[in-house]
Amino acid sequence: MRVALAQTDPTVADIDGNAARVVARIQSARQAGAQLVVTTELAVFGYPPKDLVLRDDLVRRNVAALEEIATHCTGITAVVGFAKPNPSGVGKGVLNAAAVCRNGAVEATYAKMLLPTYDVFDESRYFEPGRTPLVFTIGGEQDGHRVGITICEDLWSDSQFDGRRVYGLDPVALTAKAGATLLVNLSASPYRPGIQHDREALFASQVREHSLPLIYVNQVGGNDDVMFDGASLVLDSKGTVIARAKAFDEDLLLVDLEHSEDNRVEPYPQRNESIHSALVLGIRDYTEKCGFDHVVIGLSGGVDSALTAVLAVEAVGADRVHGVAMPSRYSSNHSLKDAEELSKNLGIELRTIPIEGVHRSFEQAIAPHFGDDAPGVAEENIQARIRGSLLMALSNKFGWLLLTTGNKSEIAVGYCTLYGDMCGGLAVLSDVPKTVVFELARSVNQTAGHVRIPQRTIDKPPSAELRANQRDPFDYGNLTRRGYHEEMVRAFTEFRRNPEWFLELYGKGLLEQEMKLDLGRLQKLFPSSRHFIHDLEKYWRMFNAAYFKRIQGPPIPIVSKRAFGTDLRESLMSAHFTSRYYDLRSEILS
Repeated sequence: MRVALAQTDPTVADIDGNAARVVARIQSARQAGAQLVVTTELAVFGYPPKDLVLRDDLVRRNVAALEEIATHCTGITAVVGFAKPNPSGVGKGVLNAAAVCRNGAVEATYAKMLLPTYDVFDESRYFEPGRTPLVFTIGGEQDGHRVGITICEDLWSDSQFDGRRVYGLDPVALTAKAGATLLVNLSASPYRPGIQHDREALFASQVREHSLPLIYVNQVGGNDDVMFDGASLVLDSKGTVIARAKAFDEDLLLVDLEHSEDNRVEPYPQRNESIHSALVLGIRDYTEKCGFDHVVIGLSGGVDSALTAVLAVEAVGADRVHGVAMPSRYSSNHSLKDAEELSKNLGIELRTIPIEGVHRSFEQAIAPHFGDDAPGVAEENIQARIRGSLLMALSNKFGWLLLTTGNKSEIAVGYCTLYGDMCGGLAVLSDVPKTVVFELARSVNQTAGHVRIPQRTIDKPPSAELRANQRDPFDYGNLTRRGYHEEMVRAFTEFRRNPEWFLELYGKGLLEQEMKLDLGRLQKLFPSSRHFIHDLEKYWRMFNAAYFKRIQGPPIPIVSKRAFGTDLRESLMSAHFTSRYYDLRSEILS
């Protein structure tokens, strides 16, 4: 049997546009001789639908669009994801569903059984779970298939939750018991580094357990802060990948189930390449789906803004990217030169707006109210807020999307200025640690085969340049400190660790092993327990205090296991140390 995997990039609630995409794939699949075409999860409505799926008018429109799609299903069968009103009158009003369309009509529907409510997922808020498997027959008596439908989470086993059973239902087992000989899965599985390896390992396990080949069709594209990487695939009954679609791009993958040697198997990019691709896709989709034609970036001559500019050029084109340099009295000579060289290398416009005059006027206006206190952070942040205001003015005037450039290491501890460098519509690098920023910047030049980001931009010590001879506080030249602090951020965010966890491991001598740090270097960084505890407490307080800033920041494209924003539900009230922590602290110091 010849099957088409319709990997599309839908826009949430763009019912007409999404339906047109599906119809175009159905027509192409039929012309290519496919008997079956499978779309992604909620292909008609778009994923994640959030509260838009609570609007009855949009749900009705998506049902009408599905019925129109079905009229195009002659000579081919399509399995199409859509939002279905719950006909039972009990529970939530909508089902996350898939329809079997053929002979010009909707023949049957299936409702997703397992509704994830973790990380970026919140499906139990909107959908009523299904409880019945659906198996339909395609083809003849001898060479036909009994196709069983599942939707995304239905395929994921409970082993992903560290052995803790979350669901009391196994949709794959139920579908196999109902007589399926071929499994299809309509999915909207978000990207994170390493996710494709995890998917394929999990899917292979499911396939081997039930001896069912699998057709998995994943959404691609960015919707708000969630990135989808596509890479749809087909596994045979032994768990071998026999076909794979492109990653980070729309695709129509045609697969011959009986003659797998003729199928296309696209490579999946390595870790940093996949992060790079996800960020480019995130910028492109956020810009275009939100109706912007151009983007604007403040170029400081530093590596964060340089990398953001490179990604933006790849996403929307050099002619739609505008750089703005805003030198102050503290800007080094090379900062402006590096911004100019970067702009020339990328072929983007660069506007230079010196801020010294505005800065001086601001200082004169506020000086009587600051009194005789020595200048400090408040005075430094005035410059960042002037720059933010200028960039937002350009955004307002010309309708450009302002991209912020702060990285995850900075926003984790509040090394950013609220209403200053945090101004913008999309925080491109705010889920990318500083070490990875450097890695991506270096790979940009290596991949291009020529210099795009000036080497001096990559090599020089990072600085906000808000005072004379300022250096970023993380000492990125010290690999031990850099590695420790970024692993600390990962522990706080991705694994929800707290100070007690650090102290317990430190007291047992296991911290460097758990955080993959060299013991000798860690001892140089913290020559005594008191040094370690002081550093831990300082960063825990900074991390929690910075939530006040993070909650007011722009959306962040998610490219890690857990990002700030909708992926990490923080609280302003969590900056405390427990009695258990103080007991451990006393034990270590005594």
